Amino acid sequence: MPARVSPGTWRTNGPLAAAFARAAGRATGTVPPAVFTVLGRGRRTFWGWLGFAATLMPFGSLPRRDSELVILRVAQRRGSAYEAAHHRRIGRRAGLTGEQVDAILRAAPDPTVFSARQQVLLAATDELLATDDLSDATWASLGEQLDERGCVEFLLLVGHYRMLATAFTALRVEPDAARGR
Repeated sequence: MPARVSPGTWRTNGPLAAAFARAAGRATGTVPPAVFTVLGRGRRTFWGWLGFAATLMPFGSLPRRDSELVILRVAQRRGSAYEAAHHRRIGRRAGLTGEQVDAILRAAPDPTVFSARQQVLLAATDELLATDDLSDATWASLGEQLDERGCVEFLLLVGHYRMLATAFTALRVEPDAARGR
């Protein structure tokens, strides 16, 4: 299906947002990522969203490996090809193994490739996405792995990437193409 909103340019998004997207593309080895070029079309909301997003990843209190595990799981559960493709490489750079990334992106990941902490994060992500809540038992397990700040951040991280997955699905955004040389 064709994209419903085309990627913006320096004219539609502004020169700062366009420059940011180009720099992000160089960092990810892709064309300027649609997460920035498409969302950048909402000029007023773009910078507020970007500031909020950055407080979760990459500048959140959760270790990057944990954040990427959660983001990739949200991508799998929400069927977001865009987020899965965008975060596959980022997850590897954050310390997830190729085997772990592949497992996260399966409907039923093999638990033997994950630490106890990672298993709790995956289970909590799945439950939160399925029910919009966490049972007391899951909350207690999460609390054994994360402090209160981390638990709150975890909830916001799942919700944020669920929102992005929904937006990219509704906008029909395709994964970013590799950058030409």
